[in-house]
Amino acid sequence: MKKRVLVASPVRQRTNILQEFLESLELLDNTGLELHFTFIDDNNQHDLLTGFARGKQHVRIIPVMSDDTYLCDETTHCWQERLVWKVAEFKNRLIAIARAEDFDYLFLVDSDLYLHPKTITHLVSLDKDIVSAVYWTKWTPDMVPLPQVWISDQYCLYHAFRGEVLDEEEKGRRTGHFLQMLAKPGTYKVGGLGACTLISRKALSLGVSFSEIYNLSFAGEDRHFCIRAAALGLELYADTHYPPFHIYRESDLATLQLHKKKVLGESVALKEKDISLNQGQPGREKKGKRITLAMLVKDEADRYLSRVLRQAARYIDNAVILDDASQDDTVAICKNLLADIPLTIVSNPEAGFHNEIALRKQLWELAVATNPDWILILDADEIFEERAIEVLPALACDPNVFCYYFRLYDMWDEHFYREDPYWCAHQSYRPFMVRYVPGFPYQWRETPLHCGRFPINLGELNGRTSDLRIKHLGWMKPEDRLQKYYRYKQLDPESKFGIKEQYESILDPRPHLVSWVEDDAS
Repeated sequence: MKKRVLVASPVRQRTNILQEFLESLELLDNTGLELHFTFIDDNNQHDLLTGFARGKQHVRIIPVMSDDTYLCDETTHCWQERLVWKVAEFKNRLIAIARAEDFDYLFLVDSDLYLHPKTITHLVSLDKDIVSAVYWTKWTPDMVPLPQVWISDQYCLYHAFRGEVLDEEEKGRRTGHFLQMLAKPGTYKVGGLGACTLISRKALSLGVSFSEIYNLSFAGEDRHFCIRAAALGLELYADTHYPPFHIYRESDLATLQLHKKKVLGESVALKEKDISLNQGQPGREKKGKRITLAMLVKDEADRYLSRVLRQAARYIDNAVILDDASQDDTVAICKNLLADIPLTIVSNPEAGFHNEIALRKQLWELAVATNPDWILILDADEIFEERAIEVLPALACDPNVFCYYFRLYDMWDEHFYREDPYWCAHQSYRPFMVRYVPGFPYQWRETPLHCGRFPINLGELNGRTSDLRIKHLGWMKPEDRLQKYYRYKQLDPESKFGIKEQYESILDPRPHLVSWVEDDAS
């Protein structure tokens, strides 16, 4: 069932700016959504809203008449107290409509923004109760661009503990850190937001409101909304993946035309992703779609490394290899097979396999340092079925997914995989490919063995399963199984980090095996 979203805006706007705003609404992606529109027409002297509604379902225009004067020029906008609370009343009216008509979300947006087509679909995918798309504005012509979200109070852009005294240098440093964070695509918890905000049904039902809090001196209805929301136990988030363009001054309209070309070009590229990907490697080089392979290796020359890398080289764009003090030709094989791909190789002087968590975190940091779009982590004995060459680059094109989950099959020889109560990894989905999100608080399972290849809190990111399967080749040979058996017994003699019965079952002479059928997506 499609989610119902009420897109709503109080409108008192100059004709040339409102035309651009309405154009961006026309171009909104509504995949999986049912969009309704409600405008409060505050005495506009034009029929643009009526024109937008013509021929459409689910468009409502609420006329109001007022004699207030709203002053704005090429310097700034002048908000009088009476105007602030009039707009707050309008927004509360829109909240009441969304609540009464049981919408899944209310998207409150100012009428001087030009939205990216993916704005609403992306914000909905984040599954947050209150989240704003971040835009940047020169509040006066001589200022640097600043965001419409903040950390605390009236418009504080740095974090400080209660009672903490900071000098101006430290305030500047922390402000810079906050702004640099927002400059990177991501979703971040903030203390204040507004003007381009998605509000969930849960938040609506709890009583969010723009009404004045009588004992609060902060100016602006957005501050009162945010403080009330926090008091209700709701968290506020800012998202920077699809920044709107703020038409703060009429002089911004010229710059908007350049912005529109970029935005619309990206939108078309997303729609045509399947075409571009089927044309080979160049289609994968676009920003946001690059797949970086990250792999931990140790003495893999005579095992499965060559087979794995030959396939991976056909769908990855970069590679990061962490070599744990190999004594064979592992590094040379990596350099040879990945010669045509940007490659980072780091060799540790001493083996660290006894402390897997340290190696996994080291590999992650090496991959992050390459400024990746997607990080795909495979072990040197793991290989996708062959259709991965087409499927993986296509998966990397979806801007609304941040983590892909696949099934891993423990192969007991080339044609059979093992299946019994202790060998059923293929019955569940695990993360293997993750979009890197700067600023996200990644957390690890701090155990020396079986710590996982990825941070453990990826469930907080929007994920999706794929029917593409992975073969785990590391159990195929009797000598491999014997070596792993003794390794686990040595590193985990008391079975603190694994299952004792599974360890013992490794050497089962008559395991239950199931035939592998290539490209079976069932």
